[in-house]
Amino acid sequence: MEHLTLGLVGVGRIGVMHAENLVALNEELHPRGIDVQLVLTDVAAVHARAVAERLGARFVPSVAELLASGVDGLVVATGTATHPELIRAGVDAGVPVFCEKPVALDVADSLPVLEHIRSRGGTVQIGHQRRFDAGYLRARAALEAGELGWIHSLRAVTCDMAPPPVEFLAASGGLFRDCSVHDFDVLRWLTGREIVEVYARGSNNGDPAIGAVGDVDTALAVVTFDDGTVGTVSASRYNGAGHDVRLEIQGSESSLTVGLDERTAVRSAEPGVDFPSGTPHRTFAERFAPAYRAEMIAFVELVLGRRPNPCPPEDAVAAARVADAAQESLRTGVPVRVAVEPAGTTR
Repeated sequence: MEHLTLGLVGVGRIGVMHAENLVALNEELHPRGIDVQLVLTDVAAVHARAVAERLGARFVPSVAELLASGVDGLVVATGTATHPELIRAGVDAGVPVFCEKPVALDVADSLPVLEHIRSRGGTVQIGHQRRFDAGYLRARAALEAGELGWIHSLRAVTCDMAPPPVEFLAASGGLFRDCSVHDFDVLRWLTGREIVEVYARGSNNGDPAIGAVGDVDTALAVVTFDDGTVGTVSASRYNGAGHDVRLEIQGSESSLTVGLDERTAVRSAEPGVDFPSGTPHRTFAERFAPAYRAEMIAFVELVLGRRPNPCPPEDAVAAARVADAAQESLRTGVPVRVAVEPAGTTR
């Protein structure tokens, strides 16, 4: 049995989900000879201590004490503004780091973090969980096998059922950076190609407070890949039908849709058609629950040296470059070229 101790920083909504997954995953990992123990911390000490007690984890009062306790890996699930310092702290402690996306608030702030990781030979996995979703994995395999022929169109959709608090949106960096960056990442990952230009438009027809903090509640980006292929990436905060994440890939020979099942948040207008008949997902955590669990298993395997990094920070920054370009296009109303720096997309 290999015994691992993982440290987790941040026990908000995402952090609690990761903590619960890590504790639950021991049932799956034990037969594979792996035992994971969890140590966690948060500035909200009372809440963090309660979470630790509920999960049978250990609470420590600070990040410094957590890293000094001999952890084998670090999971970062705090606010974006703290990601750079915590990534650096984990790398400097000599342990692999898992960090929720993004690396930093924007690309400019991310670049020094990348340099720090490289200079110290650090290992950092960024949390783009769609790379572990069964549908996206099937689509990737189909593309690699040439099942669809040559691709002429891609259409990505990410719609929340209801918006997060305005306080969160005020510091999120904008709809494309907070939400659509997942689509930008998975499009690069699936196709193995770079997005070189973005043209974006947006609207605010919901809560005026979202516009007041400089964001939009609905947006659409037309993206152009380096081989001339085109696609669209759309997002909304107000999709009352349910949480809707889909990707349509259309090729010269066939087409494939990710996220089309009995729980898809759409209804057919055609007479006699009752598909889909299931209850739509309400949140991203519900939609991607299996992917989040698989993501944590991948990090455990990364810590143990059993697999390559499934989402290196260079890839996350490459997706963030596209999101930055989309936000700039949204602001200016004109197409924006993406500042492409080859990032060695993990295929």
